Amino acid sequence: MARLLPWQCALHSLTLRRLIVEVGAVIVTGLRRKGGRRRGGALPSLSDGRSELLSGGTPRSSATPVVSLDISVDDIPRTLWLKLESANAFGSVKGRTAVALWQDVVDRVDPAIGIIESTSGNLGLALAAVAASHQVPFTAVVDPKTSGHVIEGIRALGGTVVMVDRPDGAGGYLLSRLDYIRQRLRAEPFLVWPNQYTNPANPRAHSTGTAPELRAQIPEGRTTVLVAVSTGGTLAGFRDFVTASVPDWELVGVDMTGSVALGGPHGRRVLSGIGASRPSSFLPGGFRPAVRITPQEAVSVCLWLQETAGLGVGASSGAVIAAALQLFRATARRTRAACLCADGADRYLGTVYSRHWRQQQRLTTTGITDRVKVLAVDRSSYGAAQGSAGAVDADPSAGGRRSAGAPSAGACASDTRAVPESAVLTYSDPGLDPGPDR
Repeated sequence: MARLLPWQCALHSLTLRRLIVEVGAVIVTGLRRKGGRRRGGALPSLSDGRSELLSGGTPRSSATPVVSLDISVDDIPRTLWLKLESANAFGSVKGRTAVALWQDVVDRVDPAIGIIESTSGNLGLALAAVAASHQVPFTAVVDPKTSGHVIEGIRALGGTVVMVDRPDGAGGYLLSRLDYIRQRLRAEPFLVWPNQYTNPANPRAHSTGTAPELRAQIPEGRTTVLVAVSTGGTLAGFRDFVTASVPDWELVGVDMTGSVALGGPHGRRVLSGIGASRPSSFLPGGFRPAVRITPQEAVSVCLWLQETAGLGVGASSGAVIAAALQLFRATARRTRAACLCADGADRYLGTVYSRHWRQQQRLTTTGITDRVKVLAVDRSSYGAAQGSAGAVDADPSAGGRRSAGAPSAGACASDTRAVPESAVLTYSDPGLDPGPDR
């Protein structure tokens, strides 16, 4: 089968197509009902019951699912929980941030001028959907590392995309994107910038939503919880929750080599959705404990997880799982870990899951998954998680559980019926096939 082109990758993403259709239906319904623009207040209801999340709450009925993996690391049994944020209304954890940012700035938004935000991809797609449902203009300021799939999605939702391709001298493009926004604000003073990098609404979405939701979904007991950092808002929200609620958690931040989000020297970065060109404003003193992961390790884990468990996760998710494996190896007493998986494989088909891209970036796989075996995958918790994209009930006869080997992509698709489509790879692009570099 021929390699998928960017537009074909976009068509393969059922999550994105469903989001576009649903937002379009919301707009049409709102215009018919109101006879004009809609602004402010709660977002209109979506067709599959996700409106509770879109209106800003994160009730249990809208929780994103958790899948449990029984694994052995160097022949020692461990439990690894993956919270799949690809199942929320906007396909990533940034959907929660987008709703919180919108609610914070909505009273200042001029519906004729709209909002602007710097984004590596996921937040831009989520804000495009929020803005479209309110008939408010939205401009996403992106860079060359942003997925073409996400860019097309933003445009399909009516958003304007500005590509900033000037490197910022710190291993990325973030500082250049922010310079562009400041220039726009000087020229258009009524344009609103939610500013995900400093707005307290960002961490609050996770201290009051994502973190307590995860706590309710996994058994009590000493657990290492791993969260990736880019703006630092998600990690800061988890920190605030742990400080206030004192669960029996070891909270660990995960960053990429070359990132200065948690301090340290800057360097070249090739993966989107994790790391930053400047220290996090939410974590001014950095964060400890923290683990730094190389792009090779993150990509290796993504490919390993797809091959052995049939789950496709994004680049930052590969990094947090890689960090969990490192920590498991660091001490035999650490037996349980929970990873916040920010998004799914659907946004990385042209990068992480493309052999051609990996070769271009000289990303060969590492031995981080050596002597790691997936023994069983338990999806029984999906029954309580509503809002999963395309989710159905787990097979009662199997109790939502199966033994894991090395299934084919087709076998993975049939065996992960409760997993959001964005987390399952079902097509045979040569870039997804095991090759000599694996």
